[in-house]
Amino acid sequence: MTDGHRHTGEAGLPSVPAVRRAVVAVLVPLIIATAAGLVLLWPRGDLPKVEGAQRSNATILEIRECAQQAEGTGDECLEAEIQVDSGADQGLLVTVPVPFGSGAPDFEAGDKVVLGAVADAPLESRYELLDFQRDVPLLVLAVTFGLAVLALSRWRGLAALAGLGISIVVLVTFVLPALLDGRPPLAVAIVGASAIMTTTLYLAHGFSLRTSVALLGTLVSLVLTGVLGLVFTQAGQFTGLVDESSPYLGAVAESLDIRGLLLAGIVIGALGVLDDVTVTQTAAVWELAAADQDASRRSLFRAGLRIGREHVSAAVNTLVLAYAGASLPLLLLFAVSGQGVLDTVTNELVAQEVVRALVGGLGIVAAVPVTTVVAALAVRERPRRPRGRRARTAVEALE
Repeated sequence: MTDGHRHTGEAGLPSVPAVRRAVVAVLVPLIIATAAGLVLLWPRGDLPKVEGAQRSNATILEIRECAQQAEGTGDECLEAEIQVDSGADQGLLVTVPVPFGSGAPDFEAGDKVVLGAVADAPLESRYELLDFQRDVPLLVLAVTFGLAVLALSRWRGLAALAGLGISIVVLVTFVLPALLDGRPPLAVAIVGASAIMTTTLYLAHGFSLRTSVALLGTLVSLVLTGVLGLVFTQAGQFTGLVDESSPYLGAVAESLDIRGLLLAGIVIGALGVLDDVTVTQTAAVWELAAADQDASRRSLFRAGLRIGREHVSAAVNTLVLAYAGASLPLLLLFAVSGQGVLDTVTNELVAQEVVRALVGGLGIVAAVPVTTVVAALAVRERPRRPRGRRARTAVEALE
């Protein structure tokens, strides 16, 4: 039974006014700080670009032996007659060499391909065969994914897809340009992640105390992840130059903080898993409270924490395996090189993935108790006590 000072929330549960005001008092400054960070860190001026290289879509019409076969090489020389389908030379027929050797793509007549071009080069040597076009299968997969989400979640799924679109927009229009513009990577990652979480959580789950509690838990854990990432990337003395693309990026964008890219990647990579954990924990506490109207804050916290332990076990394992899967070719390379386990793990290429996984895991571990305790405080009003009782501890507040 509710009185005039309590507001009914999800599952017919009353929200506690004092906790609601406290959550708002914390979140509003954080949201304002996120907006201010977007303004202050927004990239200004021209961003670095690679001049000269262009890409064009094309269709292979025929593959044949080279007109002049190289002598003494022992390799079969093939060339392709290709129709250019886009760009300045659209409609022209060009002849380009076909890549050969171990691991080379197997091109055939009729394939839709991508050409690399040097604009100022003569037509006979302007193009090279780069890759297959993959827009159609990727589009089919994206549409299938979207339809599956809508079929299961309906309007909530539509909101989730819109949130996914916003995440991509923030990454493309703010995070990547700000990093190229030389902005501090940790600040860019935290501000960008905060903007993504604020918009996507409220869009997907609605404006409510439950969503606000999940957002608060996510932001607190995200900041902790960023701080831990900063400490251990510095302690590990990572250079950031072991990735193939890093030296190239450093040459193209001189203001880019290569070492800081690893730190930004840790924060962005942990974001999606933190979202999953905090939303699930908040929903679990709310459902437990709805199922047992007489449960105390402490019992809700303990039950939610038990659920969280199971969730953490699965989420941390998922995070580690995701990083291991992405680095599987690299791990195989070290395996065949005969290096010991310690030498392999402490190599910078592997060590930075270890730091990503473990720091992200620590963020997940922190998210469970933080989110659960706030949710338990928010969903259940504490029993009234006689006046004059001494100030209570945080543990007692859960009773």
